Amino acid sequence: MDGEADGRRIIIHSEADFEGMRVAGRLAAETLDMITPHVRVGVTTGELDRIIHDYTLERGAIPATLNYRGYPKSSCISINHVVCHGIPGERRLLDGDVLNIDVTSIVDGWFGDSSRMYTAGTVSRRAAMLIDVTYQSLMRGLAMVKPGKTLGDVGHTIQAYVEAQRFSVVRDFCGHGIGRQFHEPPNILHFGRSGEGPIIRPGMFFTVEPMVNAGRPDVKVLDDGWTAVTRDRSLSAQFEHMIGVTEEGCEIFTLSPAGLNKPPYADAA
Repeated sequence: MDGEADGRRIIIHSEADFEGMRVAGRLAAETLDMITPHVRVGVTTGELDRIIHDYTLERGAIPATLNYRGYPKSSCISINHVVCHGIPGERRLLDGDVLNIDVTSIVDGWFGDSSRMYTAGTVSRRAAMLIDVTYQSLMRGLAMVKPGKTLGDVGHTIQAYVEAQRFSVVRDFCGHGIGRQFHEPPNILHFGRSGEGPIIRPGMFFTVEPMVNAGRPDVKVLDDGWTAVTRDRSLSAQFEHMIGVTEEGCEIFTLSPAGLNKPPYADAA
């Protein structure tokens, strides 16, 4: 185990732990694949959540977000200017909506956490560009994950790419260590300076999940205590993968088995 400056500990996992995370991560990815054709104009976010809930239970897993610190649903569904932690409900998807669906499944005690963007109907060119830049920033960040690099290298790579495209990175939320607990050290910032932060070591498990805004990076949390929105009401996008650090780089536990990595999904489906 590694120590962080604040005294918390980063767990270094064994090869046997990788297998548990592969199973949990695959289910999260399969859940996001499954929900893809259900995301359409007119469906409510509550209906999408119910489908996710039932699918998770049918596979012998537990939806981790349900009742987590009082959260009432089995997924987070964040539409348009909602940055993260959108609570599913009666809101129906409209033509042009963009949304993030975030799921976490517990399989045999291991947490599998992932999110993707989806679109309803025809979205604007600006929205499509935001989605693509967010996905590319995630993958560029993951390419920096290698033993000996630092978490600052990952955050700097994401920030530099996003800002070069004239979008902004949210500072208020970050990725996190994961394993047999939903959230563990270290925090994974999606901005920062190269060479700073904890050194990346084989056996570390964590999520990388940049939130990117079309406007300013500032966000606020609504009165429900969960829903985070952009202060300027600009669009926001997010993608999330869960990874394990290997001797050569990283293993992505949440790759889509169906190849549904980012919108548009129609041809791939």
